[in-house]
Amino acid sequence: MDDSKTVNDGGPEDRGSGPGPGKPKYEWPRFQKKRTFVRGLEEAYADILPHLLARPRVYPSREFRWEGGPQSYGKPVINPMSVPIAQSIETHFHAFAPLGHNKKHGHMNSAVFYVLRGRGYDIHDGVRMDYEAGDCLIVENGCVHQHFNASDSEEMVVVIMKAKPLFLFMNMLFQKNAAMPPVEPVPGWESWRPPEDF
Repeated sequence: MDDSKTVNDGGPEDRGSGPGPGKPKYEWPRFQKKRTFVRGLEEAYADILPHLLARPRVYPSREFRWEGGPQSYGKPVINPMSVPIAQSIETHFHAFAPLGHNKKHGHMNSAVFYVLRGRGYDIHDGVRMDYEAGDCLIVENGCVHQHFNASDSEEMVVVIMKAKPLFLFMNMLFQKNAAMPPVEPVPGWESWRPPEDF
């Protein structure tokens, strides 16, 4: 891993909030602050149930902020940290600049991608898989993978659904960044920003 792209060596003093092991220097909230992966259920069932039933079921994605950059941005929408009704699932959008890509990484949980816009490809454990708008893609458990926009002129947008909080609750915690996301924009696309219609 290139040390110029991370903020420290991830020693014991880095286990709290703030920059830590494998976290990029640029500001991306999910790398910079503590997160809630699973919430406690500590009240009487009679108190929890009415609270849960009173929660909204529709969450307009435009009310959430894009994070990251410069070649790809994520927008977390449904997860235990941002939506009280969610406890076992996580759903977020990801947008890629033309020819953009994100970090190479692996995690225990599987994930399902639905391609909303554009075309791209993934590398899963060294195997390339191409897809386009309307396709679904599965990232299998424990796979080292990376996502790429294949177009040199159009952005790519996907929605990702996974049971990550449930895996973490079962102590299937292992996640690793094999290559950090790029810190420079795609040449010619320096002014690209994620779409405003999501």
